Amino acid sequence: MNISSGRFALRSTFVVLAVAALAAAGAVTVITRTAVAEAAADTVLVAGVEDDGADCPVTVPGSFPATSRLPDPFRRFDGTRITSKADWRCRRAETRELVERYVYGDKPAKPASVTGTVTSSSITVNVSHNGRSASFSASVQLPSGSGPFPAVIVVGGFGADTATIRSSGAAVINYDPLAVGREGTPRNNKQGAFYTIYGASSSTGLLAAWAWGASRIIDVIEQSGGTILRPDIGVTGCSRYGKGAFAVGVLDQRVALTMPVESGTGGVPAFRSVAQEGGAQGLSSAYSEQPWLGDAFGSYTGNPSALPVDTHQMVAMVAPRGLFIMENPHIDWLAAQSGSVAALAGAEVYKALGAGDNITYWSDVQDGTHCAARSEWRTPMQQYIQKFLLKTGNATGTFRISSRKPGNLAQWRDWTTPTLSDGPTTPPTTPPTTPPTTPPTTNPTTPPTTPPTGAGCSASISVQSWTGGFVATVRVTAGSSPINGWTVSLTLPAGASVVNAWNANRSGNTGTVQFSNVSYNGSIAPGQSTEFGFQGSGSGTGMTPTCTAS
Repeated sequence: MNISSGRFALRSTFVVLAVAALAAAGAVTVITRTAVAEAAADTVLVAGVEDDGADCPVTVPGSFPATSRLPDPFRRFDGTRITSKADWRCRRAETRELVERYVYGDKPAKPASVTGTVTSSSITVNVSHNGRSASFSASVQLPSGSGPFPAVIVVGGFGADTATIRSSGAAVINYDPLAVGREGTPRNNKQGAFYTIYGASSSTGLLAAWAWGASRIIDVIEQSGGTILRPDIGVTGCSRYGKGAFAVGVLDQRVALTMPVESGTGGVPAFRSVAQEGGAQGLSSAYSEQPWLGDAFGSYTGNPSALPVDTHQMVAMVAPRGLFIMENPHIDWLAAQSGSVAALAGAEVYKALGAGDNITYWSDVQDGTHCAARSEWRTPMQQYIQKFLLKTGNATGTFRISSRKPGNLAQWRDWTTPTLSDGPTTPPTTPPTTPPTTPPTTNPTTPPTTPPTGAGCSASISVQSWTGGFVATVRVTAGSSPINGWTVSLTLPAGASVVNAWNANRSGNTGTVQFSNVSYNGSIAPGQSTEFGFQGSGSGTGMTPTCTAS
């Protein structure tokens, strides 16, 4: 059936701003929706509306095949895969339907009336819809200097270091989500401003309700005239408020920078992986602890393989906007390994959109205190605030994965990352009742350096770098015959060294380094692949791996 969820959003503001900017530069006189979508993949572009895909036709299949792997984020409901960057807008709309239907519950569109005020110390929000009204407020702390200022919404007043946020030039908005969706209530009698408007028995969980409240704050800022705060908005939160901050960024495309901290199960960590990560909070525990997740999620806590969506697709929904995921590998309960799985998989969408520098993941921290203000995060956060909120920087993305909790993306995906063109949208075909269970075949993101034409193996490498370090993912592919073991050799650039590695044994840390299979990934069928990874210091450029089968 066709789903609209009442999300009627005007994209005219977004398009008009894009037209004005390009026309001022003498570039064009007319810009189409497709052109805007293509531009979004190549720039730090924030949609001028809450849901840019509200006009995409979305027909949800009657059923989905169960899979123990992470679903292919590039594969549409009709079984085809997107081929251009412009295709992502409506593929994202499909993903949003799944996220709301199976994970969060419905987040309604902007109510009929949203009014309020913005002062140097507070924001008030007044909402009316279908004869019901509710109000809530948030406090404001301005940075030094003269405004108007960009702002970071701090969910629960508890997230990334607010002193660093303000010293970076952004205001802090302390938002109490419990006024919008109260914890400690039964699922059939939820309380707070959201449920005053939409009913205490709403199947929408608290995270989507909190996201709805943050969106109403953004509405009021947009309407305020921009004399104190301007609508360049970030969001952060830690622990359960990290789950909320993540939901805010996922569900509102006006958020330029999303910074969840130690969000745990129900936040960034992949559901399928959480179910197998020792010591992590289980899905059933997270679902029952508070009504954070939508009521429908309860049917999948014991069988995440049946979920047609996972959190890596929520990570991807933030693309190409800024995303800085901060995690704590010292506390098993927080599921940092599963968080890195989701981040690595979601980053593949960022890469495909040409926005790989817009995502950072950092779990390599020394202090294991929950929700501590860590020195390791200070500089990248300042750089991302400059880039996405102040629009004065050009920081590159960073993946710093702790050796305590490294994720293995190869274990969780059976899809590859396509090369998306800059061409026009490829329309989907008429969807079947049930999508095919066999994913379409695609070429690897980076082809093997020496394709195996007979027996033996080949290796290809993908590197994500930042100043002073890098993460490399190496794919080992068998030739026309099966192999029962492999060794990959590569020479690191001068001054580079291996810090840690996963899914492989290694010999040496500098110069020529050899990686060999571990017990569970040495046997590879003809034409099939496995992956391992390593983190290094220094430069990761110019490495050429060679593979030898044993």
